[in-house]
Formats: sequence, structure tokens, C-alpha cells
Amino acid sequence: MFNHRIHNFSAGPAAIPLAVLQKAKDEFLNFQGTGMSIMEMSHRSKEFEAVLARAIDGVKQVLGVPDDYAILFIQGGASMQFTMVPMNLALPGKKIDLIQTGAWTQKAHKEAKRHADVNIVATTESENFMRLPRADELKFTPDAAYVHMCSNNTIFGTEYNALPDTKGVPIVSDMSSNIASREIDVSKHGLIFAGAQKNLGPSGVTLVIVRKDLAERADKNLPSMLQYRTYIAENSMYNTPPTFGIYMLALTMEHIKETGGLKATEARNVAKATALYDAIDGSNGYYRCPVNKADRSRMNVNFRIYKGDEASEALEKQFVSEAEKAGLSGLKGHRSVGGLRASIYNAVEQNSINELIKFMQDFARKNG
Repeated sequence: MFNHRIHNFSAGPAAIPLAVLQKAKDEFLNFQGTGMSIMEMSHRSKEFEAVLARAIDGVKQVLGVPDDYAILFIQGGASMQFTMVPMNLALPGKKIDLIQTGAWTQKAHKEAKRHADVNIVATTESENFMRLPRADELKFTPDAAYVHMCSNNTIFGTEYNALPDTKGVPIVSDMSSNIASREIDVSKHGLIFAGAQKNLGPSGVTLVIVRKDLAERADKNLPSMLQYRTYIAENSMYNTPPTFGIYMLALTMEHIKETGGLKATEARNVAKATALYDAIDGSNGYYRCPVNKADRSRMNVNFRIYKGDEASEALEKQFVSEAEKAGLSGLKGHRSVGGLRASIYNAVEQNSINELIKFMQDFARKNG
């Protein structure tokens, strides 16, 4: 029944592991003998409380979350966190530092400056965000409330390989597009947030991992639904949570554990990205990646097709159209940068990369 599944390179909502989809399918109509779907049951039932516990435990084990951090499931997408983070973590008279690396930090900046003065630590906007700022360009505020960064930039195809040295100022990292793709040290962050729809499951739930002491910064007069301490106190069930998204996230965490954990996941992601970038770089200039090599993302691979010395939008449009017919979906670049983009998250298997590379080579041979 899966003969017609495509190779899905969508930037998000994105591919979900086939084993996870199969497990969800098998349990969908009658979850664990309850006679109803996970979509139908009360979030206060013992069955769903067990699912929630599985999700929390899965995140804790897979990501190595220390005991002094809370694991929360929140609605509103990662974009809600652009508002919730400064509402909860800003401090009177303190600046918020922000590293400007693309569209998502620009949106975070817009929201943060409603609550505090924001210092742009560094920006590469003049270079269309095709590289990350170098360490010597970062101008941090010594007593900032926190530093906001985006660990992987889906639109521009850049990714941090190491955290910046903030001299002890808490780091808030938007990890929406590379969460659970590699090993990380959670203890070096004050707060991590990530929309689920890249590597954690379907859209609708946002994972927040926050150091518990930082959650106590918030003014107690903030609306209850916008305080992290509310979600901590109520175990993410102050109101009805996104139950199906949490269930799928639990299955995804279990799948990562069953397939070798983050170490094995990272090795697969390195192999996939290396193969695709090698194909681009080895195409004699027909395909070109505009991103600084040291900053290239393992998750979102941007490239252009060149005819002579100029990128050819006509050939790129033809590439996307023919790729769709060949079962290779989601390869059109983001509208703000154009070109082509292959999003190769955890659930995109090596076979899909191989098929894309073969298509690229055939296309170049026919149209080069």
C-alpha cells in the first residue's frame, strides 16, 4: 500500500518516519484496546496521561535533558515563542541580545523589542544571510537578560555547529528545524523551543525545554496561558493540550531510541548531507550552493542552477516541475531567496537522497 509514497523534501510540515506512521495507523481506531481513537479520548484519562509521560520521558532520554529543566508542550507554534520568551525571560533594565541570521530571528526581534531594548549582536543581512556571523563579529551585552539565536535557518540553509560563547548569559535557541538531528548539550541552554513539524512529528505542538529557575523570572500578572510556570505546574495540561501531536511526538522519540539514538541519527544525517553537497559541488558549476561552506545546514540544502555565469530561474522552474513528476516533492526554494531547496530532515532516508542525486545528474545531462 506504500508503493505510491513520494520522496518528500518539504521544509515543513515534513516527512515523518514510516514506522511511526504505521504504528499510529495500527492504533488509530482502537488505541490499546480502549475502543476509541487517541483523537477521541479525554486528556485527563489515565491512557492519555500515560502517553504524555511517554513523550516527556522520550524527550528527556533522547535529548539528555537534566533534572533542573522542564519539558513542556505548548500550542501556537514556534512563532508564539517569539512572544512568550521575552514576556517570561526579559529583565527590567536589561537588554536582550539577538544574533540576526535570517527570517526567524527577524520575527523574534520584532516581538522582543515590544518588551525590552534589543541589541543586535551581529547580522549578515547585507550578505543575504548566506553565512553565520564569525566569533569576532559578535558584540554581546555583558549583563543581557538572555541571547536569542536560531540554530538552523530553514530558508537560508545555514546551521550552527557550535554554540557561541555568551560568557554565562543564558542562550535561548530556536531549534525548530534541527531539533533531535544531532547530539546537543541541553545544559548549555537556558531555553530551547521547537515546532514539531520538522523532526518531532506533525504540526500543532511546540516543544519547550526551559531551565526551571528562568521560568520564575516572569511577572506573576502575565496571563496564565503565557507563563511557563503555568505549564510547569500543570504538566502542560492547564488546558486541553494537542493530544495527537503529543502522541506522535512520543512515537517519534521511541523511534529515535529504537534506531540508535541521536548518535546514529546524526551519522545518518551527516552521510545524507555530505552526499548531496558533494553532488552539487561536483557538478562542474551547473549546480551551486550559495551558502558559506563552513555554515552549510545538514537539514536544508539550498542550491541554484546556472546557465553560464547566471542562475537560471527558467531551468529551476523546469527542474521543480519535472522532479514532481518523478516523485521528488518540495524542492522549490523559499520565495524570499528563490532557487531550489531540499529539506532532508531525520525521516528523509538515504534512498531519497540517492534518487534526488540521480535526478539531478540526469537533468544536468539533458539540459546542461
